[in-house]
Amino acid sequence: MAEVMTAAPFLPKQLNFTALRRAAEACRGCDLYKNATQTVFGEGPRRAHVMMLGEMPGNDEDLAGKPFVGPAGRLLDESLDAAGIPRDDVYITNAVKHFRWEPRGKRRLHKKPSARQIEACRPWLQAEILVVKPLVMVCLGATAAQTLLGKAFRVTKQRGKLIKSEWAPFVTATYHPSAILRAPEKESRDRMRGEFVEDLQRVAQQLNLAEQIGKA
Repeated sequence: MAEVMTAAPFLPKQLNFTALRRAAEACRGCDLYKNATQTVFGEGPRRAHVMMLGEMPGNDEDLAGKPFVGPAGRLLDESLDAAGIPRDDVYITNAVKHFRWEPRGKRRLHKKPSARQIEACRPWLQAEILVVKPLVMVCLGATAAQTLLGKAFRVTKQRGKLIKSEWAPFVTATYHPSAILRAPEKESRDRMRGEFVEDLQRVAQQLNLAEQIGKA
């Protein structure tokens, strides 16, 4: 019988950022901690209106201990600014908190987390959502989208749509910034980046609408 992997036993009794981050550092809910430098927990304000969910930390994030600090993070910051979403109103995290990689010479190459590893890490994500209570969750890429919206969800077909969900009043999915950067041709990168900003602009419009309703 296969061992059930889950982070649930490692969660603290009190759900606040300080306790969650401290507890996550000692998480052994799956085997990814063995080869990762450290846990990379989410970051952002406690009451951010937007929570952005990626797949897992990359090499740069694993070394720094912070999410989205490499080229993908810079592209994300630039796109948020272009869409009119204040960076200090965004909480950023990943579905998986440890870097999964495979050696390629002296380099550590990203390896997609397994379904079991994603499921094992789900309690951390659920706790983050409970603490932040975002108005809109933005899934960056297919892994993040399917983590929240099910395996049948396809970013290519449903990108940018605002969906009502149990996770948050609205959930939407768009490209992962690293996917934009990996596009082989400049034309493709420019197109994807423009669509990425358009998707974030829809989020900004939803935030503005919620603010107007709140003032009414």
